Amino acid sequence: MNAVRVMVVDDHPMWRQGVARDLAEAGHQVVATCGEGRQAIRVAAAARPDVVVLDLQLPDISGVQVIRGLRAARPEVRVLMLSASGEQQGVLDAVKAGATGYLLKSAALAEFLEAVRRTAVGEPVFTPGLAGLVLGEYRRLAAVGQGTPGGVPDSAPRLTDRETEVLRLVAKGMSYKQIAERLGLSHRTVQNHVQNTLGKLQLHNRVELARYAIERGLDE
Repeated sequence: MNAVRVMVVDDHPMWRQGVARDLAEAGHQVVATCGEGRQAIRVAAAARPDVVVLDLQLPDISGVQVIRGLRAARPEVRVLMLSASGEQQGVLDAVKAGATGYLLKSAALAEFLEAVRRTAVGEPVFTPGLAGLVLGEYRRLAAVGQGTPGGVPDSAPRLTDRETEVLRLVAKGMSYKQIAERLGLSHRTVQNHVQNTLGKLQLHNRVELARYAIERGLDE
């Protein structure tokens, strides 16, 4: 497994240090740690993390504001929320702002480390129950006609049959591994199809891709 460049943002010093230590011991490169949101946005520009592990509640600005600032400065960065709160609106606001995944702080260490690895390649990962919440909200938005994500025009580029097939399974909330097993493909091939589709549709992550598919009824 390749080392992931990670920045940890949390206002509790002991928790922040513990998460950084666990990441380093797992072979990842902790490029920065921050205790405040505005500081995190400034530091990320120089530290160039692949993944930002971010708490929702910070002393100066909210985690949602941090996500927006990070994405404006570095659109390619992936954000994994790691929060004590699983409150519905907070989860949805974070995902809509651009978070790739959302994990509760009660998660086991192995679950957290796997989430970091998956986030780094653009796979959305959620504490059990939260994925259904997010997909349910996207279905609700699609039903009331609140447009497409990421400003994708209705005349979006044509996808291949295989890309459409993979997109349909993404909309059902399946992981890369599950999609690979269903279609008899390698994990890497599925990942390549997803990345190609993201590029064609000018989307940033699989969460946006799932919403795009749901809005077009591909999750049926």
